Formats: sequence, C-alpha cells, structure tokens
Amino acid sequence: MKFYFYILYSKQLNLYYQGHTGNTLEERLRKHNSNHKGFTSKTNDWEIVYFETFQTKSEAYQREMEVKKMKSRKYIEDLINSSK
Repeated sequence: MKFYFYILYSKQLNLYYQGHTGNTLEERLRKHNSNHKGFTSKTNDWEIVYFETFQTKSEAYQREMEVKKMKSRKYIEDLINSSK
C-alpha cells in the first residue's frame, strides 16, 4: 500500500491545503471537493498541485507536519515549482 503527502490549491480562495492519505489521490480529491464539513468545504475547486509517495502512513504524516511547520507560502510554492 502507498501513502501520500499532498498539496491542494483552490483558485477561488487562493489558498493551499496540505494533507496525507492512504487512499488514492483521486479518491481523496473527490472527498475534498464533495459536500462535507472542514477546511476544504469552503469551495469545491481544489486541485492536486503536488504530492510525494511514502511506504508508511507515519512517514506521510511526518512530511505533512514538516511542511506545515514551515508556515510559508513561498516554501510551498517552491516545492510545487521544483516538481515541474
């Protein structure tokens, strides 16, 4: 099984969201864009702009926390741009 750290972007909100999952990225994105409660429920135009693959859930979660600790939009955008 693969685990993912991912970054979503909403053009409407001009915001990034970071998360991790053991689901497929497509399934996780579908859930973020569906009618639900939580941070990503404010809009349904989220798109995956970056992801990394890990062998364990804890590695994916650690990476999510590492990026969130940076509290930097520039860091996130540099990550995204480095993958293109």
